[in-house]
Amino acid sequence: MIADYMSSIWVYIAPELGNHLWQSTLCLVIVGLLTLMLRRNHAQARYVLWLAVSVKFLIPFSLLIAIGSQLAGPRVVTVQPELYSKVQAEIATVGDFLTVGLAPIVKPDASPEPAGSGFRIIHLLPAFLVATWFCGFLAVLFVWCARWRRISAVVRDAEPLKEGREVEALRCLERQAGIRKHIELLMSRDSLEPGIFGIARPILLWPKGISEHLQNAHLDAILAHEIWHVRRRDNLAAALHMVVEAIFWFHPLVWWLGGRLLDERERACDEEVLRFGSEPKVYAESILKACEFCMGPRLACVSGVTGADLKGRIVRIMNHRLANKLGFARKLMLVGIGIAAVAGPIIFGLLNSPQTRAQSAQATSAPLPSFEVASIKPNRTDDMRLGIMIRPGRFTADGANAKFLITFAYNVKDFQISGGPKWIDTDRYNVDAKEEDSLVEELQKLPPDQRGDQIRLRVQSLLADRFKLSLSHATKELPVYALVIAKNGPKLHEAKAGETYPNGIKGPDGRVHNGMGLMRIGGGELTGQGVPMSSLVHMLSQQLGRDVLDKSGLKGNYDFNLKWTPDPGQGGMFSGPEHGGPGAGSSGPDSAPPPDASGPSIFTAVQEQLGLKLESQKGPVDILVIEHIEKPSED
Repeated sequence: MIADYMSSIWVYIAPELGNHLWQSTLCLVIVGLLTLMLRRNHAQARYVLWLAVSVKFLIPFSLLIAIGSQLAGPRVVTVQPELYSKVQAEIATVGDFLTVGLAPIVKPDASPEPAGSGFRIIHLLPAFLVATWFCGFLAVLFVWCARWRRISAVVRDAEPLKEGREVEALRCLERQAGIRKHIELLMSRDSLEPGIFGIARPILLWPKGISEHLQNAHLDAILAHEIWHVRRRDNLAAALHMVVEAIFWFHPLVWWLGGRLLDERERACDEEVLRFGSEPKVYAESILKACEFCMGPRLACVSGVTGADLKGRIVRIMNHRLANKLGFARKLMLVGIGIAAVAGPIIFGLLNSPQTRAQSAQATSAPLPSFEVASIKPNRTDDMRLGIMIRPGRFTADGANAKFLITFAYNVKDFQISGGPKWIDTDRYNVDAKEEDSLVEELQKLPPDQRGDQIRLRVQSLLADRFKLSLSHATKELPVYALVIAKNGPKLHEAKAGETYPNGIKGPDGRVHNGMGLMRIGGGELTGQGVPMSSLVHMLSQQLGRDVLDKSGLKGNYDFNLKWTPDPGQGGMFSGPEHGGPGAGSSGPDSAPPPDASGPSIFTAVQEQLGLKLESQKGPVDILVIEHIEKPSED
């Protein structure tokens, strides 16, 4: 069960995660090239670039595209109602009464199960990857929390320093740096390096006894370095990258990026200290004296004075080579790249927002046909079965919830309905609607598929009038299944016109259904007689809870018998005729024996019994979004 759940999640997140990783990695490579070009400029410019690419790991381009799509708003396109009433498969015809259970219809986004022993490994791989990531995530968090607790313990044991030359020097440097809020100075008993701890209320940890080894100039230089960490909010930036490291711990370049951030952060502080007036020799000596006094390991979670490449820093400080300021052209280039990186995906989302087409009766160019009279009453019985009866000009449903009525009216699957209050699934109604008698004779003259179209249009009108239903139609890229021919070819038996059923197809009730296909489903068994592939695809979509696309290339009508063991919560929405064919199939609790628990899954059964295969892909799926719906008033 857990493996199935992980597999279903993996279908959604794997493509998005892959896109995000390669996009972020590409941004990191581009920033690396930019920092090479800016290697003779101020370290602050390179630091900002590295920090930007770190934040990029937390903000996928798909999120910016989605923001652009929302800003664009819905683009309404008026369409004819017939486009939404196109019948893929008829569920009933004149005089047929169907009874189905209202059990959960689908197991969301089940992954295809290929035959063979190798399935187990493939099926468990997503769960293994997710579990591995989660363990690594927890391990990184544990390490950081342990370090944070260690420093917090040092802070708790430290004593506030209220006077002395350290406090006087710190307050003087705060005024010069423009810091209005005083930084608290704590004297630590541990021989740890001086450093800034905290984000919202930064404090300066000062090891006890270090001042005795420093002259005033050395003291001022070290304090100036820490003040610049506070002014630049380096601890906040470090915390952001810690989050990136915890989430993307498996990405080696993320850890390499952390090293670049540390190097450029310390170089930027060094440049500010020298620009602040410290002598290079004195500043270099102050760093070395601090390292000599603090022989312990460098503090984590603290912006100190001894971090990064110490030897390289001393060489650069002593050489005192002033970095070049960014010229106007380079500033313009960096601003342009930044705007393009943020605005580009948003503009793409604006220009490529999915079109939304009005589904309500008010949005059509012609009024929908409607029933002459309709009665809708709440069904308060304990009988959870659903019964529908469809005759020319008349529609009856007992125990139908609003979602079922929508799926019937617009000929979509349950998973294609989005939004709406909870009662559309729980509240059940008895519906009895009929057309005026003068039109019934005209409807009887229509072919079965056109009669079905007319009934669906009238149910659409009923929903708009009595339920105040308003829908929008959107197309989204979602996981789908493609039904293709398996390796050894199809095993379906073609039903040839006039040959296979010269006397017509006979249903379980003994009635002969001339020239029409028949499909029955129930208890993990699907039987088709003279039905096209569209009928099989439609029923598989209902069972799997995901759109199934017919890519088999099979054009005829076929006979088949498919048996499988349904997963918990998986079952047909209804049973009965397909593709306009009459029938009296049933999927009620007594209509079929319980399936064999050791039988094949539906994926294996399709491959072994029909010679077809379900392949997981991504494709466009029509989604009906419920914008507004109300409970109907009792008649």
